[in-house]
Amino acid sequence: MEKKIVEFEKSINEILSQLRSLDTRISTIERNLNQSKPVHEINLAAAPKQDEEDEDDGVDLFASDSEEENEAAAKIREERLAAYAAKKSKKPQLIAKSNIILDIKPWDDETNMKEMEEAVRKIECEGLLWGAAKLVPLAYGIHKLQISCVVEDEKVSIDWLTEELQAIEDYVQSVDIAAFNKI
Repeated sequence: MEKKIVEFEKSINEILSQLRSLDTRISTIERNLNQSKPVHEINLAAAPKQDEEDEDDGVDLFASDSEEENEAAAKIREERLAAYAAKKSKKPQLIAKSNIILDIKPWDDETNMKEMEEAVRKIECEGLLWGAAKLVPLAYGIHKLQISCVVEDEKVSIDWLTEELQAIEDYVQSVDIAAFNKI
């Protein structure tokens, strides 16, 4: 049992000496950062060595050394945040778009589908781009118009678009969304 206690004490002493050496290295790095040197130029080998005799010198490893170093660290952090914000502001914002396939159903089989497509394509606004269209058989000789469009999400509301399509009362009975994909 005494042998294990001695080994344990040796292990603890080794850990404490390693913590002290890390503390001195960190102090050196902080001093060099306060002098505004780039990190790659900091010489870690130049850190002062501590004797193992100074084991209980009352150093608190997790407390700050002085308020000046905290103020300098805060100043550096603020400068870096400002540089990051400036860099991010130059980056172009992504435009959220959606690809939508609409099923537009006519009133009956006598509805002129070409005129219906022309009326649908007359709906124009910024952020709306009409794509391909095709006639899909529905029932009893009735075809529905299936048309695709790409919309910018912030500029075009899907509810507004469906209301505009349903306002073409001469041709359109109902409008359904067949597919909705974000781009």
